[in-house]
Amino acid sequence: MSKILPKGHKKLLNAWAFYDWANSVYNLTISSAVFPIFWGALTIVRNNDGDIINDTVRFLGYDFNNDSLISYVTALAFLTVSLISPLLSGIADYVGNKKNFLKFFCYLGALSCIGLYWFSLDFLWFGLLCYFLALIGFWASLVFYNSYLPDIAFPEQQDAISAKGYSLGYIGSVILLIVNLIMILKFDWFGFEDEGVPTRLSFVMVGIWWIGFSQYTYYYLPKGNKKDVLTKAVVFNGFKELKMIWHALKSNIRLRRYLSAFFVYSMAVQTIMLIATYFGIEELDWGDQNPTTGLIISILLIQLVAVLGAYLTSKASAKFGNIQTLITINFIWVAICIYAYSISTPNEFYITAAIVGLVMGGIQALSRSTYSKFLPKDAKDTASYFSFYDVSEKIGIVIGMFSYGIIAQLTGSVRNSILFLILFFVVGLLLLFRVPRSNP
Repeated sequence: MSKILPKGHKKLLNAWAFYDWANSVYNLTISSAVFPIFWGALTIVRNNDGDIINDTVRFLGYDFNNDSLISYVTALAFLTVSLISPLLSGIADYVGNKKNFLKFFCYLGALSCIGLYWFSLDFLWFGLLCYFLALIGFWASLVFYNSYLPDIAFPEQQDAISAKGYSLGYIGSVILLIVNLIMILKFDWFGFEDEGVPTRLSFVMVGIWWIGFSQYTYYYLPKGNKKDVLTKAVVFNGFKELKMIWHALKSNIRLRRYLSAFFVYSMAVQTIMLIATYFGIEELDWGDQNPTTGLIISILLIQLVAVLGAYLTSKASAKFGNIQTLITINFIWVAICIYAYSISTPNEFYITAAIVGLVMGGIQALSRSTYSKFLPKDAKDTASYFSFYDVSEKIGIVIGMFSYGIIAQLTGSVRNSILFLILFFVVGLLLLFRVPRSNP
């Protein structure tokens, strides 16, 4: 039985933010750290000098570059989310059961993470299916999670609580990753013969963590903001509401221009976050250093610095304004891409990781809260507004990941994809300059 608290109540805000603590372990362990390294070890053949001699994977009768295959599966999952989220969020907003949808996708994602324990090249279809469903579970749950923000927090609270959510997510995911890292690198301490089993167990631990800690969020979050009965007409209500929002954007210049800018720069941000570890695996010369240790250290560095980044961005937005702060962050991202194109050593990668961490948490938290603050004050169907936001983000990721996959397939190098991503940031910057500082 959940506990009903008034909007703006401290316990309600903290419970909402705590879902970031619960689900961010997926984003770190599966998307960023352990799984990409696991995928690389499974699909890359190296010679005694550590040089790659084969990175081709046979799937459904075709040969794929290993990076391209995982990027295509990732893009397909995001495309699926972008298609189903308006349908689901429209239903959820209409019948008032957002929390049930949040739970369903949370459990789908968590159980799929547990299924990755049995990932192997002999049953590649099953492993990729679990990866596919875990991604859908994570991102589809965020549609409903994000849509709660204007329901539980007043506008003056939203920047701070959004940043707090990301900060909790970084801290919680780092804790679990450190535990997983110890298990993998010191496998003999736990009685394992090699790092294979503890690596797979880390996927199981993600699922258990995600389900377990999300119960605190469910206890306090309200069911929803409506109590209408579900009918056949409601099934496509989400698409009707998206169409309505599309028309509403025509008269809301600030929201429309901001959403256009977000669509473009988020395309690059999310793609970089998804490919960073794959870049480190294939493009860096690790020498005598263990690449697993080095890559996870860099991911940990990103997460820890991101906590500071989210906090500083929240303070900067309060002083200089949301749009001006986002413009500055996008300039930093352009500089990061230019520098990353030329790096080849672990130390250069660590420097890049530290700077990425500083702006990664900030741009995510501030983008979400800026959109929330730009919504019409009389907006009631917030899930549909956030569905529009999330669909924009997911379609951008699909474009980014397919572009990355195609470039990697044609050139055999992730490095060339970075140059292409700079274009997204530049266009995003130009669009941000066109966003009015106040609603005209």
